[in-house]
Amino acid sequence: MDRIWAPWRMDYIEKQGESPGCLFCDRLAQEDGVGNLILHRAGQAFVILNRYPYTSGHMMVVPFAHRPSIEDLNEESLREVMQLSSMAVSILRKAYGAQAFNLGVNIGEPAGAGVADHVHMHVVPRWSGDTNFMVTTAETRVIPEALVDSYMRLRALWSAASPKPRM
Repeated sequence: MDRIWAPWRMDYIEKQGESPGCLFCDRLAQEDGVGNLILHRAGQAFVILNRYPYTSGHMMVVPFAHRPSIEDLNEESLREVMQLSSMAVSILRKAYGAQAFNLGVNIGEPAGAGVADHVHMHVVPRWSGDTNFMVTTAETRVIPEALVDSYMRLRALWSAASPKPRM
């Protein structure tokens, strides 16, 4: 039997449901860097790496407003979430040569929202053939890049692509 070493998953398993606050609001209160994984802050929303990614480069675009659904956001926040999602696609093409993307919002726990009370857009890069035997037979994904390496690669591109963040 082959084994895949993924020690970062234990943190996810052990801390399920442990945090009393909002994951995204808590990250916003921290200084940007590897600790909070925020890649970019704009006026109404921010871009953050997913700590438990489906693929390397898996980002989330999150409005500052703590709301459970996109229908609860103002027009400016909605517009910025979409603009940042578009920028994320461009940056992921440059950083990873991504050929395709899944963009999605899971509204509510029954729809798969892990953070159901703070809506966010997932931006997941995809490549031809990235669904391999591991996903098909073992329901396991292999992430080929360390999260810190993904952060450093993508942070540099966000910094180059966007104006200074607004507070």
